[in-house]
Amino acid sequence: MTKRHKNAGAGVTRRNLLKAAGALAGAGVVSSFPAPAVWSAEEKVLRYLGTAVNQSDDITKKVLADTGITIQNIVATTDDVTKRVATQPNSFDILDTEYFSLKKLVPSGNILPMDAKKIKEFDNITPIFTKGQLPDGKVIGDQGTAPKKVMFLEGPHSKTFSKTETEWVTLIPTVYNADTLGIRPDLIKRPINSWAELLNPEFKGKAAILDIPSIGIMDAAMVVESMGKYKYPDKGNMTKAEIDMTVGVLTEAKKAGQFRAFWKDFNESVNLMASGETVIQSMWSPAVTAVRTKGIPCVFQPLKEGYRSWASGFCFSKGTNAKQQEWAYEFVNWYLSGWAGAYLNRQGYYSAVLSTAKANMEPYEWAYWMEGKPAEKDIHGPDGSLLEKAGATRDGGSYDDRMGNVACWNAVMDENDYMVRKWNEFIAA
Repeated sequence: MTKRHKNAGAGVTRRNLLKAAGALAGAGVVSSFPAPAVWSAEEKVLRYLGTAVNQSDDITKKVLADTGITIQNIVATTDDVTKRVATQPNSFDILDTEYFSLKKLVPSGNILPMDAKKIKEFDNITPIFTKGQLPDGKVIGDQGTAPKKVMFLEGPHSKTFSKTETEWVTLIPTVYNADTLGIRPDLIKRPINSWAELLNPEFKGKAAILDIPSIGIMDAAMVVESMGKYKYPDKGNMTKAEIDMTVGVLTEAKKAGQFRAFWKDFNESVNLMASGETVIQSMWSPAVTAVRTKGIPCVFQPLKEGYRSWASGFCFSKGTNAKQQEWAYEFVNWYLSGWAGAYLNRQGYYSAVLSTAKANMEPYEWAYWMEGKPAEKDIHGPDGSLLEKAGATRDGGSYDDRMGNVACWNAVMDENDYMVRKWNEFIAA
């Protein structure tokens, strides 16, 4: 789930439950506040580096009111976050990044794990992260970088992921979701139930895939497998031969005129669907909501092969001192205490601690977002904007239905450099 931004002050990501829906403000690619050189001893300040998924003015104001901590939001793309961690560990205090990035970040030694014993709600974090299963015990797909594979380190200064649970946690989870294809049911006029439909010649010139290599290649793998062409041992860690084959299928489709576009920007994906230029494409849940708020039918379509998933979480920089780490723990504990979880759930994401988020939502909201039940009342975004009318049901149904059908997770492959090169050749073909 790599995030892209157009320009400072106007970048929009999948975090936005949309300007159209009014759920969140747009986030820029630069720090929201200039970093001062010196802070007074009594002022609690954390420089928060992330990709805007969990950063918002509403959260910043609420955490200040509740804890006295001033959050300086530093917003960047996923790739730029990774570069900043590697080269400027003293430029941020707390990091919010994706689990698949850890294979790049942990070896740098520039981020420190968090102590599970200092996280009040740690034992209540959904076992998707710690055990790879739903709260009811159902085991879910773990191809790619499933969080449980990189959740724990062997020690407080270790660079080795632990295969068993330890006290030392790479990332305390913030949000996660299950992604699928978006469709225009009014223009397609028939059921869609497979990833294979993305390359169906019926939609020639009306399909799109996202041009973010590490995610696009996973969507492509879901398509290839659903077409019966090949079954991957691990879609999230392909061999060079598998990459060649996968990109070859895409290139053949491209040359046949299948694709209308290759989008990188959230708004671009919305505009393609809203205009009807595409009828089926890679899409993010809030983008589907954005199309709907324009009064245009759009569905985040459940597919029989399952979902591609992603997850993010918190750690802190090796450059932090003891006092900053104390504030970081206070902030993370606040984050898991429920207000932020409810805020994020109302955008269509999932919170790390379900129980505290539930306590901060109205029963009808929880029933709609998490249980897949028809909305008893109109559903509103965090700012009060209307998202769905009473009677609507969430695409994909309940939390258990969606997260229980995850097929793979966003990943960084061993052959990542080769994959990116081949992907770029496909885009240029």
